[in-house]
Amino acid sequence: MKELIGIPASPGIVIGKVLLFLDDNFVLPEYKIDPSDVHIELERLNVAIEKSRKELEKLRRHESKGIEMDPNQLIDIHLMMLQDPEFLNQIKKTIQTDLINCESAVASCSALTVSTLEQTGNDYLKERAADINDISRRILRNLLSVNRSITYDLEQEVILVGKNILPSDTITMDKRMIKGLAMEMGAKTSHAAILARSFEIPAVFGINAITKEVSDGDTIIIDGYSGKVIANPDKHTIAIYENLIKQRLSHDIHLLSLAELPSQTKDGKCLSLNANIEVIEEIDSVLAHGADGIGLFRSEFLLMQPGMIENEEAQFKAYKALLETLGEKPVTIRTLDIGGDKAIPFLQDYHEENPILGWRSIRFCLSKTQIFKRQLRALLRASVFGTMRIMFPMISGTKELEEALAIVNEVKANLTSENIPFDDDIEIGIMIEVPSAAMTSDILAKKVDFFSIGTNDLVQFTLAVDRGNERVAYLYQTFHPGVLRLIRQTIDNAHQNNIPVSLCGEMGGDPLAAVVLLGLGLDSYSMSSMMIPQIKQIIRSTSVYEAQQLVGTIMEYDTPEKIEEYVRKWMNERFDFFSI
Repeated sequence: MKELIGIPASPGIVIGKVLLFLDDNFVLPEYKIDPSDVHIELERLNVAIEKSRKELEKLRRHESKGIEMDPNQLIDIHLMMLQDPEFLNQIKKTIQTDLINCESAVASCSALTVSTLEQTGNDYLKERAADINDISRRILRNLLSVNRSITYDLEQEVILVGKNILPSDTITMDKRMIKGLAMEMGAKTSHAAILARSFEIPAVFGINAITKEVSDGDTIIIDGYSGKVIANPDKHTIAIYENLIKQRLSHDIHLLSLAELPSQTKDGKCLSLNANIEVIEEIDSVLAHGADGIGLFRSEFLLMQPGMIENEEAQFKAYKALLETLGEKPVTIRTLDIGGDKAIPFLQDYHEENPILGWRSIRFCLSKTQIFKRQLRALLRASVFGTMRIMFPMISGTKELEEALAIVNEVKANLTSENIPFDDDIEIGIMIEVPSAAMTSDILAKKVDFFSIGTNDLVQFTLAVDRGNERVAYLYQTFHPGVLRLIRQTIDNAHQNNIPVSLCGEMGGDPLAAVVLLGLGLDSYSMSSMMIPQIKQIIRSTSVYEAQQLVGTIMEYDTPEKIEEYVRKWMNERFDFFSI
C-alpha cells in the first residue's frame, strides 16, 4: 500500500481497478527537405489541419446530446486555434526557413509555445498549454494516420491512470465505465478538471510518478476532496473508505436538499450565497448547488482565449449567454484582471521585476483604454438580458476609480448615440483587495454601489506575503488580526454609506470562517459553487447574535493561531456536522 498526494481536481471518493492510459508515444519523423519540396509539406499540413477541423466538428455534433455539460465552448477554442494565424504562420515559417518536414515543425512550434505558457507561473496559463498540446497532437496524429480513442466499450468500471489527460480525451472517454481519474499532470483550473467536475467523475491531478506506482488491474482509491490517492490499499483501508463513501453520499444528499432553502440564520437574517466562476461551463454546477447568483465572474479567462480580447461581438455573446442562463439571478462580472500572475498573452516578452505590485488589473485597463472600452461596450450591451453588476479590480484610491467611472460614462454616451440599448442603472462596484482601499473605504463607498472584498490579495498585501512563495506560505493567515480589522473596517464604512458588502476570496468558502464573517456583518458570500451547501448549513445553524459574540471574543486575541484555535473549538462544540 502506498499513499500519494496530488491536487484535488474533482470531488468524490471512488475505489476501483486501474486502467493505465499512457499518452501517444508515436515516433516523429525528423528530416531536412529540399526547398523545392516546401510546397508539398505545406500542403500536407493544410490537409492535416482540415482533417482535424472536421474531427472537431463531428465531435461537436456527437457531443451535443446526452451529457450534463455542453463542451462546445472547448471545441470552439480548439477550432479557433486551428485558424489562429499567429500559430499557423509560425509553423509554416519554420518549414520554409528551417527546411524541415511539417511533423518536426508542428512539434517544435508547439513545444516552444507550451514551454512559454508553462513558465509563466500561472496555473491558468499552464493549463491553456494543455489545449495547445491537445490540438498539436491532433494535427500530428492526422499527419501520421495514428488513431487515439478511449471511447471503446469497457467490460468493467475502471479508474483511468496516466501522465496527462487532454481535454478532448475527457469529452470522448467512455463515461459509463470510467469512474475516476488520477493523472501526473494537470491542475484544478484545467479544462479536463472542469469537464470531470461536470461529469461528476472524481479526479486527482498533479500526482508525482503515479504511472510507476501502479499497473493495470491494481486496486486504487481516489479521494477527490483531499487530493489523496492510495495505491494497492489493504483490506482495512478499503473498509474505511467504503464507509466514508456511504457517509459522504448521505451528507451530500442532505446538503443538496438545502439548495432550495434560503440562507437564513436562526434569528432571521437572510444572506446571499453566490458562486465564483472562471468559465461559463461551470454554470451547471452553480445552479445544482443552489447559488443565489454569480458573485464573481473572472472575465480575464474568457478574454484570454484566442482572438477574444479584440472581438467585442464574441464577448457580448458570451456575457449574454451567461445572463440568459442565470435568468433572474444576478451576475457580477469583474473587468479584465490581467498582469501580475496572469501573463499578458499578446505581450509575452514584457517583464517586470515585481509584477504582483506592478502594471496589472485596473492599471492595465486604464492604460489600454481601447481594450477596456471594448469590454465595457460588450458588458453594457449584454446588460439588458439579465441582472448584471460590473466590478473593477485592484482599486487603490479615488483617482483610479474616477478614471474608470469616466470611461464607463463615455461608453454609455457612445452607445446612446448609436441607439444601442443597455441598462443605464447598472450597478458599479469595486474589489477591496488593497490595504489603501480598505483604509479609505469610507471615501470610496460614496462613489460606488457595492464592495466585494478580495481576501486572496488583501491578505498577501496586508501581510507582505507572496501567496505563491512556498518559503513564506506559513505567514499567509486569513485570521491575522490585521486582516480581520481591515475586513471589519470595510464592512462598517460600507454600511454607514448604505451599500452592501460581499466577499469573494477563498475565505468566503472556508467553513471555519463562515460564522466569523457573519459576525463581522458581511452581507453576501461568494465561493466555489460546491462549497455553497456546506456554508449554507452553517449559516442556517447559527444566529447573528452568536456570531457577533464570537467575533467580540476573537478580536481581543493577538495572534492568528489563537483566533483559529478558538473558532475551531467554538464550531466543533456547536455543530455536530462540523469536524475540522
